[in-house]
Amino acid sequence: MKSILRALWNFRHFITSSIQGELKRRFARSSLGALWFILHPLMQAAIFALVLSEVLAAKLPGVTNKAGYAIYLMAGMAAWGLFAEIVNRCTTIFLEYAGVLKKISFPRLCLPIIVGGSALLNHVLLLIATTIVFLFFGHFPGAAWVALPIGMLIITTFAFGLGVLLGIFNVFVRDVGQVFTVVMQIWFWLTPVVYTSGILPERMNWLIVINPMAPLVKVYQDAMLYNTYPQWETLFIPTAVATTLFTLSFVVFRRASADLVDEL
Repeated sequence: MKSILRALWNFRHFITSSIQGELKRRFARSSLGALWFILHPLMQAAIFALVLSEVLAAKLPGVTNKAGYAIYLMAGMAAWGLFAEIVNRCTTIFLEYAGVLKKISFPRLCLPIIVGGSALLNHVLLLIATTIVFLFFGHFPGAAWVALPIGMLIITTFAFGLGVLLGIFNVFVRDVGQVFTVVMQIWFWLTPVVYTSGILPERMNWLIVINPMAPLVKVYQDAMLYNTYPQWETLFIPTAVATTLFTLSFVVFRRASADLVDEL
């Protein structure tokens, strides 16, 4: 693992320039540029809010703001969006850059790191835009917002570890990417993003307990809506899962690295 980290450090300038290049390619020939990556999730959240706010807004405990559900939803969508973008991109990244991997010699793990860096930049832009929307709602950031980087770090670590593992498996078994696309859709609806966990029947509470994304999404919702710090004990399992997957991804990548390009 030390050798991999050393190689990544030696290619740090390549990683940062690649992140910049990926962002420029995304914005190329687009008059609105980076705004599209902010407008898409905001519009999705707005649609959900308009359709469901009348049904669920009254069930948000301790919230008097009429825009409470919209704020709750946008906070959850921001957290889930970061996770989903990293996982989905990492799952296909080695296939997308197969030609580059065969022609240019560089640490292959640079690719998912570039994906993660790009996703984090998009996420920060989205949070800035979301904050501006909150101000229009008369909802101002509070001290508990300092907990967001903690949630961001755990989500990124979790998504990176899971995404790299899936990306490696997807090279050898191409059905992995297709299957996990469906899994991600189901996972989204099993996570309290659109709804609150309190509306679930008791017999389904175990789905929240075993879902490591549930407390991570709640970090955003608690901080951004309720201005409360997370219950730190609830983050133990997600942190343990994220750290385990992150470490395992390095181990598996090191063992599979020699055969990766041949399979491509």
